[in-house]
Amino acid sequence: MAGKAGDNPDSLMTLATAFCLRNLRKTMCYQGHRNNLCLRSDIFLPSEICDKLVNMYMELVHTDSNFEPEESFFQLFSDPRSTRLTRVQLREDFVRDRDLEAIRKQDLIELHLTYCNSLSARSLKTLTCFRETLVSLCLFGCSNIFYRKGGAPLACNEDTEDDEEESPASRQALVTDFNFQGFNRLRLLNLGGLLEVDAETLLKPLKSLTSLDLSGVQLLGTAFLTQWKDRLASLILYNVDLSEELVHTVVELVSLRHLDISRESRRTSKSKMSRKILTAIVQRLVNLVSLDISGHIMLDNCTVPHFEDAMGRPCIEPCKSSIYPFQDLKRPLQFLGLYDTTLCSVTHIPAHKVTGSKNEDQVLNAIEAYTEFRPELAHRAINQLFDIARIQHCSQLLRALQLVIVALKCHKYDKSIQVTGSAALFYLTNTEYRSDQSVGLRREVIQVVLNGMEQYQEVTVQRNCCLTLCNFSIPEELEFQYSRVNQLLLKILEPARQDESIQRIAVHLCNALVCQVDNHHKEAVGKMGFVKTMLNLIQKKLQDRMCDQVMEFSWSALWNITDETPDNCQMFLNCRGMGLFLECLQEFPDKQELHRNMLGLLGNVAEVKALRPQLLTPQFISVFSNLLDSKADGIEVSYNACGVLSHIMFDGPDVWSMEDPKRDTVMDKMWDAIQSWDVTSRRNINYRSFEPILRLLPQGIAPVSQHWATWALYNLVSVYPSKYCPLLIKEGGIVLLEKVLELETSQGETKDMASKVMEHCENFKEDPMEINHGQEVNHGQRG
Repeated sequence: MAGKAGDNPDSLMTLATAFCLRNLRKTMCYQGHRNNLCLRSDIFLPSEICDKLVNMYMELVHTDSNFEPEESFFQLFSDPRSTRLTRVQLREDFVRDRDLEAIRKQDLIELHLTYCNSLSARSLKTLTCFRETLVSLCLFGCSNIFYRKGGAPLACNEDTEDDEEESPASRQALVTDFNFQGFNRLRLLNLGGLLEVDAETLLKPLKSLTSLDLSGVQLLGTAFLTQWKDRLASLILYNVDLSEELVHTVVELVSLRHLDISRESRRTSKSKMSRKILTAIVQRLVNLVSLDISGHIMLDNCTVPHFEDAMGRPCIEPCKSSIYPFQDLKRPLQFLGLYDTTLCSVTHIPAHKVTGSKNEDQVLNAIEAYTEFRPELAHRAINQLFDIARIQHCSQLLRALQLVIVALKCHKYDKSIQVTGSAALFYLTNTEYRSDQSVGLRREVIQVVLNGMEQYQEVTVQRNCCLTLCNFSIPEELEFQYSRVNQLLLKILEPARQDESIQRIAVHLCNALVCQVDNHHKEAVGKMGFVKTMLNLIQKKLQDRMCDQVMEFSWSALWNITDETPDNCQMFLNCRGMGLFLECLQEFPDKQELHRNMLGLLGNVAEVKALRPQLLTPQFISVFSNLLDSKADGIEVSYNACGVLSHIMFDGPDVWSMEDPKRDTVMDKMWDAIQSWDVTSRRNINYRSFEPILRLLPQGIAPVSQHWATWALYNLVSVYPSKYCPLLIKEGGIVLLEKVLELETSQGETKDMASKVMEHCENFKEDPMEINHGQEVNHGQRG
């Protein structure tokens, strides 16, 4: 049987590393001086493990809100005698100068620093500590690393004061006296996004570069690149102006296998890509296997006539290329970047992998190629994927989902990626694609969605994330993040005036999350402020005199969260819930769904003996008594009102201290109401347990309460025998019904119904395959 998309389990190495990082003090560390983490003296870790620890630590910091960063984490790797680091990847502002200084004694081979804007010129000195071993260095987007902070000198000193760690905005003088002298082993260098560096002076000492990325760097001249013409295999000049001098220099670099002269957009392109330039590149750079010319304005003379392009099936053979210059290729390119160009739409493109916007494959290739270093392009490509998933059909679902997840993780702090990525996820996780997705993959989606909700309070991101969560089975699929998702939803609902659509979706999710879950989950959510939040929403709707889905869902959520949870019932009363109940009844006398939800909730409150005295007031009893006559929503409102009164009557006449209404009068109305109900009524209620009903059976202090309880059981086992007969038998209901028959205080009608309930259960035991086709609405836990 084939596995579902994304079904591969994590490796033991990955699981063990994550466990150690989440439990450092219980595994490899102890609490040292000033609460700093210290490595145990008997721990010696090879580079394979240390690299994994550091790189996964960074991933957890950026993608797992429950993970607590350690102030002194990098100090664990300060001594190469016990820990060996060789390949380290660090991202974002989280990384500070002192973190790099902590690992300066390590013999690093690869050091990738991406968007580390908190790093200042202090870290340049630290880099020199790695000069004898470093083979690959990336400083992409580290916009402040060539600036001193507060006029501080370059430093690589253990005693450097932490208060020099100022914000990126405090950068001052540009460092001009640093170069890569002594980095003799350096082969791969990425200075992308460092706009103001003097690349020529900086790079002059490097004799053996094979890969260079100068994306966005302002080059005063380009001739210096020819010093590596016999060695340079990869050159990336994204968003570098394509001058005549640059073209002349590039075609001199005859060892190039990968060339990227792309731009962000045709709108920013100052020059046009001509047939002559492309021909020179193809003819001179004979070793080329990868070329990116995205974002360039193409002259019309680059492509064959339309009738010729339309001939035959798409072909990647150079001789049949629709793009003239590529007919000179010796073999198809492995990669060709044509994103945001007119060339991506031609038929015959001589490349195995093409970026563009013509079809799903080109779009996915674009997301894959540009996510890490070009979020501005990835954002546009994900937007195009969104259209494909929404309007057409996504045929590479697993790849699409994984690419969007990677983009959202990689650019957690990029709002445009979060907006388009969360929108794409909504369509990629809907019912059409659901059966192909594994549990692990869907959990990854949930994680990145919650990351987005956490990071951005912006309306579009919040709406997209909430809608995406609606594609999951709730609460089952969200249970592994139960507390976190509830906290985020309650935070969304905090503002007094929230976007109506987000409010509606968030309340719906809150309601679904507290339906069909264990009581300890409900109690935990209650302590988060769930009850108060719902009542605040109800209060606002009352002020607006509006009974909409938010109002009804809020009462439904309160009905669910108070089920068998006395603490939450108490919170409801403490937060003026009864006052809001009365106001809603008065303001919205004809809203049947609202009345049912409110009475269901009050049934839960009435089941708590300690809270019933708060319901025993003339005002409340009169309201409940009047609702016995309600025909709203079938029998539901009348049934729930009678349930509330049945529990109150069960406490006996001694607690009934009011003169009006009289206890006997209310009981008579209860009898009349029960007599009027159709025992075959289908129900908008869902009982998980009969315990609150069963406790009303073996007693004589309130025969009407016993009668209501017996009628409830008779109705449920008659209409839904396959569900409720087993539940009644399991919870010992048959024994209690036998006691009803034995009690002299039991009314004849009550005994007749009790006998019929027992008979239904006996018949069900004999023929359990009997199925009643009536459909029960699973609205809440139970009333």
